[in-house]
Amino acid sequence: MTEGSYRTGITPLTIAWLALLAVTTAGSTYVLLARQAPNGPPGLTLAIPSLERAGSGIEPAGDAADSPDQAGALGGEDPPASPALAPTQAALAKDSDLPAWRRYASVYQATTEQPRIAIVLTGLGFSSRATETAIEDLPPGVTLSFTPYVQKLPKWIAMARGNGHEVMLDLPMEPATYPDDDPGPQALMTQLDERQNQQRLRWVIGRAEGYVGLAVTMGSRFTGSEPHLKPILREIKAQGLMFLDNRSSEASVVARVAQDLGLPHAVNNRTLDEGDVGQLTIDARLAQIERMALRNGASIAIARPYPATLERLREWVKTLESRGFELVPITVLAQGSR
Repeated sequence: MTEGSYRTGITPLTIAWLALLAVTTAGSTYVLLARQAPNGPPGLTLAIPSLERAGSGIEPAGDAADSPDQAGALGGEDPPASPALAPTQAALAKDSDLPAWRRYASVYQATTEQPRIAIVLTGLGFSSRATETAIEDLPPGVTLSFTPYVQKLPKWIAMARGNGHEVMLDLPMEPATYPDDDPGPQALMTQLDERQNQQRLRWVIGRAEGYVGLAVTMGSRFTGSEPHLKPILREIKAQGLMFLDNRSSEASVVARVAQDLGLPHAVNNRTLDEGDVGQLTIDARLAQIERMALRNGASIAIARPYPATLERLREWVKTLESRGFELVPITVLAQGSR
């Protein structure tokens, strides 16, 4: 399996996915006041706009209690309560006239011309342990993207925003290796018609609020099919969101179509732990994105919350500023908006 998969077939896991679709979550309200992000590098100020309403890839590292058969049907463990937020920068709270990708973005003020690097951690939510580690141990400049397939999604998002992180939602799409690799029951698929894929997109979008955009998971086949992709990107723009292409295939047409539509988007330069989660591989790929940032002024990396990935990121960010780089949230590197 090459894209991080759910195996197909009539198995307990398949039954759990179906059970997940039957689960509904009562609406909850979270009000988040902005604060100065802890441990932010000089020149990076993060303020989280208020979240007026919250709506209702299997996690590679985590507790048995958060496995899909329990996280889908039973909702997994409750996340810890969000930390209390200092009532600072309240004037930067939600402006309803702004699109969501700007309304819920971190406030960024550049004071240097250092090369900028964005790190997006995807697949969060199933494992309480891995998700808490990412939220609490990684600096606010790391963007966190959550799977839509968990019941406690609004609480995880509130916790992440409370710790200063920009938030995205994973958007599962069909991989070229389907059906060997299964992106889950609400994935966008090339064998579905536009109406069906739009229904699935709306299901994902409606899972929560407070996020800036959607991040592709899997998707190597779907992102290469312009007839299927274009209506989806058009709707994402209409929803005021940005879009992150994981670039799982060289055949992806996301960048060109998004640019044509005026959709704010970003394209992954390197996946840190694809195919190998060893320390040497992750460190080598971190060095690659540094070289890309030096050459191009900015670079983007995607990763999953494997224990080794979380540990290497914790160490890497400690010296990033001293080595002449700036860690930024993903919205800072969005292109193509109009």
